[in-house]
Amino acid sequence: MLEHLGEKLVLQLGESRILGLDIMTLIMSWVVMAIIIAFAWWLRKGLEQDVEEEPSGRLVVLESLITLLEEQFGDAFESEKLQVQLFSFISTLFLFITVSNWVSVVPGLSSPTQDFNVPLSFALLVFFASHYYGMRINGTGRYLKSFAEPFAFMLPMNLVSEVAKPLSHSFRLYGNVFGGAVLITVLTAKLIPILLPALFQMFYGLFIGVIQAFVFALLAVSYINVAVEQ
Repeated sequence: MLEHLGEKLVLQLGESRILGLDIMTLIMSWVVMAIIIAFAWWLRKGLEQDVEEEPSGRLVVLESLITLLEEQFGDAFESEKLQVQLFSFISTLFLFITVSNWVSVVPGLSSPTQDFNVPLSFALLVFFASHYYGMRINGTGRYLKSFAEPFAFMLPMNLVSEVAKPLSHSFRLYGNVFGGAVLITVLTAKLIPILLPALFQMFYGLFIGVIQAFVFALLAVSYINVAVEQ
């Protein structure tokens, strides 16, 4: 918890928690889910038109979004089969993190990814998914044996490396989002007028936010590819 900068309160994390999660984080996560579900429903309505009609605006937006996601993540998978199985999972991660980062632009709202539990939960999802597909594609015995290669004494180091992946994966996202929030709060509290921090927050939330989501999703694909290639 960051208490004071001089005598002024800069940032205080919520103390009301449920099962270790800040209540505000839970609320903002539900808000993000509601936004994505509402947007998906709005796009879904665009599929109800006749195929012979001119594409509606909703259909154009849907096709553009899917094309964009395929261009960014489609070719990154190890195989076409893996792409078919995991494209929806990676795209959902990207969209949720992006919208989570974007909501911080709205005054009074905070990004769920500012709570370390959220990035960690996403990183653990990727961690378990990578090992699941690694064992599914390579076979459980062969996959587990790969941790003792090329030499048996490498087993402890390989296990430590695997445990470190979700930690580094989550800390990368959390550190950038939380660091940006602290920086904006400090600027607003002590240094410069409200207008410039607001503009900086829009830039950081919209542009840097989507970049961080993209990096997280791309690293997720990379970790899964490494597990499959064992």
